[in-house]
Amino acid sequence: MVAPISYRLAGPDDAPEIVAVIHRGFAQYGGKLAPPSGALGETVATVAERLGDERCIVALDGASLIGCVFYEVRDKEVYFSRLAVLPDYRGRGLARRLIAEVEAAARAARIAAVTLGVRIALTDNIAFFAALGYREISRHAHPGFSQPTSLTMEKRLDATT
Repeated sequence: MVAPISYRLAGPDDAPEIVAVIHRGFAQYGGKLAPPSGALGETVATVAERLGDERCIVALDGASLIGCVFYEVRDKEVYFSRLAVLPDYRGRGLARRLIAEVEAAARAARIAAVTLGVRIALTDNIAFFAALGYREISRHAHPGFSQPTSLTMEKRLDATT
């Protein structure tokens, strides 16, 4: 019998595996984004530092870490980032489930909005988030760029359920 995928909050000891998942999950964007994704620059030290300020939900296949997403409460919203799933596990609903876990944490905290940032160039990612109910709320240019390079998307939640 195959064990189901499990989900839990990450701890400091998970940092090396989280870095590996982020690097493999974002590898397809290497050399394709301007400016380059900061995800590929994550290290065990930067992830350990993030774990001090943010929460990270991990997906596990047995004992193997196969996906992750960071999130933090920002005033009246929960912001998530570094959503990554290993390529061999894509298409199984893990990203949707990780996002659902973030949304559940927002509801539990009675926060009615979940937001994320996504590169304008990643149209498939934008469409994926839109299919989950996220809508563009603003556009931003990275330093040194005159045109927007990323957008912020938001999903409004019923925080009482």
